[in-house]
Amino acid sequence: MNDETNPNNETSVMESPTSANSPRSGTSRRGFASMNREKQREIASKGGKAAHAKGTAHEFTPDEARQAGRKGGLAVSQNREHMANIGRQGGKK
Repeated sequence: MNDETNPNNETSVMESPTSANSPRSGTSRRGFASMNREKQREIASKGGKAAHAKGTAHEFTPDEARQAGRKGGLAVSQNREHMANIGRQGGKK
């Protein structure tokens, strides 16, 4: 494919880097997980904005947010070494 019809130089299914006879390497060049973090964030941001604009996005109530924070705090506090490091930091910035 030339750059005019494929400006992002993406590989199509027909141009797969592995042939049917070669073993797969275990990594794929397709899908969300194969993208770099910046591209993932960009796509996720667009999805979130679209959901909010459409009115279907989930918005936490104060009670839901409180429960989520408590759950996260309990999970973190199970790691005693991590909590000790936090305690040693005290009021330092």
